[in-house]
Amino acid sequence: MRMQESRQLFLVVVNSQHTSCSSVHNNIPTPMALSSRLTLILRLTLAFYAALAAAAAGEQKPLIAERGYKVGERIPVTCLNRTIDTGEHITDASGQLSYIPAFTCNETGRPLELIFGVEKDINCTIDFIDDPFFHLLEFYVHNDAPLTCRIPTKPLPPAVLKEDYEQGTKDNTDGQGSLSDIYTPLIIALAGTLQLSHLHVATHMNVLVHAVPKSVEPGTIAAAIAYSISRDPPTRIVIGDALPLQFSVRWYPNTLLPSGWQGVGGHLTFSTMVYCLISAGASAAICLAYFRGVELPRRLKSHGKDRLGGMERGGFGAGLGNGLGGGLGGYGISGANGYGYGIGKRD
Repeated sequence: MRMQESRQLFLVVVNSQHTSCSSVHNNIPTPMALSSRLTLILRLTLAFYAALAAAAAGEQKPLIAERGYKVGERIPVTCLNRTIDTGEHITDASGQLSYIPAFTCNETGRPLELIFGVEKDINCTIDFIDDPFFHLLEFYVHNDAPLTCRIPTKPLPPAVLKEDYEQGTKDNTDGQGSLSDIYTPLIIALAGTLQLSHLHVATHMNVLVHAVPKSVEPGTIAAAIAYSISRDPPTRIVIGDALPLQFSVRWYPNTLLPSGWQGVGGHLTFSTMVYCLISAGASAAICLAYFRGVELPRRLKSHGKDRLGGMERGGFGAGLGNGLGGGLGGYGISGANGYGYGIGKRD
């Protein structure tokens, strides 16, 4: 009985091993199936890398001129083109606002330019005011239309790549306006007086330019504004005259304005008080050092010389009475100027 049970158990084990070997053999792919799978994997890999390269190329296209300005680099100024009849802006064939180079400066022979990071006074004399520009000045001075200009936020690429660059960096804002990723608006508030036969123009202007902090995006312009000031009398101009403009340019390293004058009462702030206290302490220390190191030794030396000179002159000395006689036992008592005299013993 036991022999029969052992034989049956052996047959079960053998059959199970045979079944497992058969299943393993059936799961092994044939060489043809393995080749087709490798081909499919290779095609998918190539397609993935091709799509990735195309996406990278598409993203890099608008980044033609991503470098920032360097200190001293020129910044061109362009202004909105307007009609002389109504002062309305002019658009190009695509419906975008048309900007033209700013007025040409007689000093440089080039259109108006700013210099990145350099604070200076820029003289720009418009050599000849023709009739169209005179009428535009009337609009600007009378505030019927602003003198709208712009400057590149970052250096523009060469002219052959400029169109592709602008198309690749357009913002998603619909409509017309000054909001752009490429240019920063520069509104010039030109002040003056409009007369029947001539104009009075305030030709001296302040220009404030804010840069993006270096830690965020170095060499990038954030905002700009220009406005006339009444430091000098306005210039009277008629058609055919020259218009001398002067721009005092100041740069700020961020978009914050520095603290300044606060109302009519002045600007007494904590920093001002600290500055005054430090100045007073430094002045007192300098005076004390001078007195103890220079003045006091000089006075002590002078006083010592005076005392020594008095002793040498005999102001307090005692002398002998003419060497022979002497009062009070033969010794003379000092008299004036150190010469001794006295009533001696008489024989």
